[in-house]
Amino acid sequence: MFWASYLLAALAIILAWPAPIALSRAGWPARAPFTAMVLWQSIALAGGLSMIGAMLVWGLEPLGDNLVTASAAFLDILLADGSAESLGVIHVFAISAAILLFGHLVFTLALTFVRIHRQRRRHRDMLTLLSSPAAGQPATLVIKHPAPVAYCLPGGARSVTVMSDGLMDLLSQAELDAVLTHENAHLHQRHHLLLWAFAAWRAALPWLPTSRLAQQAVSELIEMLADDEALRHVDEPTLVRAIAIVGAGAAPSTPDALDDALADESGIPLTTARAVSGGTSDVTSTVPRLRRLLSPLPPLSLIQQGLALSSAGLLLVIPPLLLVAPELLG
Repeated sequence: MFWASYLLAALAIILAWPAPIALSRAGWPARAPFTAMVLWQSIALAGGLSMIGAMLVWGLEPLGDNLVTASAAFLDILLADGSAESLGVIHVFAISAAILLFGHLVFTLALTFVRIHRQRRRHRDMLTLLSSPAAGQPATLVIKHPAPVAYCLPGGARSVTVMSDGLMDLLSQAELDAVLTHENAHLHQRHHLLLWAFAAWRAALPWLPTSRLAQQAVSELIEMLADDEALRHVDEPTLVRAIAIVGAGAAPSTPDALDDALADESGIPLTTARAVSGGTSDVTSTVPRLRRLLSPLPPLSLIQQGLALSSAGLLLVIPPLLLVAPELLG
């Protein structure tokens, strides 16, 4: 089990630095956003598991040949007052660090969920006061404001799409349908869960390139997936115009009284609430989306997608094998 800890540590380093940087600079994710999203998730999961596992395996190495037997021996020491002579100070430190890191990740995940849930609840309360139901559009609310704004607010059966009457005045019916389809895709495909997970990952480990680059990449990829869903209902020029209007209206550098009106108690503006609740319709995400639609590239071949998905699968399989049955990879 000794060498398994070094392999896990090496994998953790690769997934924390060169792998996310290389994937963030690659040009193919826009050609296969779903495949790229799966790969980003596998990098984050495998990286976290490798990071924790390397410390845990190294600390428990004197107690057994794999994580299962070593953990059982460690529990015997804790609960049955077994002998701890084989564990040195450095091993105890490694075990403690692994447990603390795992607890930190779980706690940050829960804390991020609570914070986002509170933001959505405050936001929903404000919408109750400042919006009205859209005529002929179920689960759609309209805010009176000239700026073009559209976003979705997840909430299970209470999920809604929010638009401004300024946006409705600017868009044709086809463009409006494109926007609604795009936002509904965020809700139906549960994109807010991905945003929550990667927001928690970045909050827990802000110094890791994986956390920062993954959150940015996933935010762009979910917008592309929603665009692909919209393209099944409207033509490309219609969607491009709708994206341009909404994106320009949501530019963070533009003063927007609507942001102030819907800011929550902690001062988080609408653009931020929109990002954590299922959409990121700002300039940062609009540019790659428009470039992708205006200069389309051929989709990845089945072989290329298979290789990417196989890589993602291997990343999810190798760390558990190194933890539970390292002899299988020996």
